[in-house]
Amino acid sequence: MVSHLFPYRIYPLGDQALTIQWGDRIHPDIHQQVTQLYHLLTKLDVPYIRDLIPAYSALTIVYDTVSIRKSQPSAFEWIRNLVIRAIEQAPEHDPPASKEVVIPVCYDPSLALDLEELSRQKNLSPETIIALHCSTTYLVYMIGFLPGFSYMGSVDPQLITPRKAQPRIKVPAGSVGIAGEQTGIYPFESPGGWNIIGQTPLALFEARRDQPALLETGDRIRFVPIDIHTFHQLKSTT
Repeated sequence: MVSHLFPYRIYPLGDQALTIQWGDRIHPDIHQQVTQLYHLLTKLDVPYIRDLIPAYSALTIVYDTVSIRKSQPSAFEWIRNLVIRAIEQAPEHDPPASKEVVIPVCYDPSLALDLEELSRQKNLSPETIIALHCSTTYLVYMIGFLPGFSYMGSVDPQLITPRKAQPRIKVPAGSVGIAGEQTGIYPFESPGGWNIIGQTPLALFEARRDQPALLETGDRIRFVPIDIHTFHQLKSTT
């Protein structure tokens, strides 16, 4: 349970959505307030709410303006008042327990496209970078960009690195990268500007699974290093 540690503001996002914003920082307590409200509104199952989109420090609510205005003069004010009431209740409703997921990662140079460059930039050996990356349990703050792409934080301060100035046209599926204080995994081959330091053999998104995305907002993630032989073995079975 978390009390109201952080102030928030509510503002319209077009005429069919609003956003609740708790500042602009990556912080686990802020995110817990986001997830508490997200799970409470999900549980309430308000028929006029079409979608709930959690992020690092914000929750966006997409709603049915036409249906609400059949009985209310302002759809925005009606949803806004609902949200304010829910925020007051949210601290009494802890979100479901998160799961811990262990992700094997191969940091072999053939897969770690930017590890050597990062090593030069940071004046750290590749082994130290790998050890630091695997030393933290990461929180999945949000899913976005691509289906199943998880934004996780926060990396060790020594690993904080801006996105690449020139993004790649193709980043291989499963690539593990760093951008700012975030780390994340590309579920599909796609363009991207994160600094790639390894690759996992796991499928991050598979439409045929009951739960297509391997990771969900609120999950706790640990990375464990594997060698290139183990990577190819696991890759052949996923």
